[in-house]
Amino acid sequence: MWENPLEIIAALAGIISVWFSKKESVWVYPIGLINTLFYIWISLQAHLAGEASVNLYYSAMSFYGWYQWTRRDTQQQAILQISFSNRALIVGQLIFFLSCFVILFFSIQYLKTSFFEGAIPWADALAAATAFTGMWLMTRKKVESWYWWIATNLCSIPLYYIKDLKVTSLYYLILLFLAIAGLNEWKKRART
Repeated sequence: MWENPLEIIAALAGIISVWFSKKESVWVYPIGLINTLFYIWISLQAHLAGEASVNLYYSAMSFYGWYQWTRRDTQQQAILQISFSNRALIVGQLIFFLSCFVILFFSIQYLKTSFFEGAIPWADALAAATAFTGMWLMTRKKVESWYWWIATNLCSIPLYYIKDLKVTSLYYLILLFLAIAGLNEWKKRART
């Protein structure tokens, strides 16, 4: 179970990153980059093209989120505050998620025939699409990002376990509990 040090480092960086996210600390992004860059490699080795693409997306969005979370107004107050999504953004989330899922599913299905024989297109696409949506909302400090993270974790636990990445499966189990705590904390902050 502990034979891949890269997987252990990536998992630890991910746990620390999510803890910083829960605390609304900008350190979520630089620590998260360690996690995502390592998981691009790990996912490709495990024939999880969707998860590799989501980690590439996480890496790019980390720079965007880092910028957004550090913006200040003239009184040096953070411009972006934790908030709930309005109805239009909730519809937008669902459309974004469904679009990601469909594109990823058919892309992974196609790649399975030539490059990733061990791919599980529907499961990989589901885990990746929920993660794409969660990251997009996190960069905007939306409470609903945590619901998408919870869904991502629930999908990823069995997906990585089946791929014999037990450390990563355990990592997603820990992230599930952190996501539930993050949801509760961000709900409180959004209401104040």
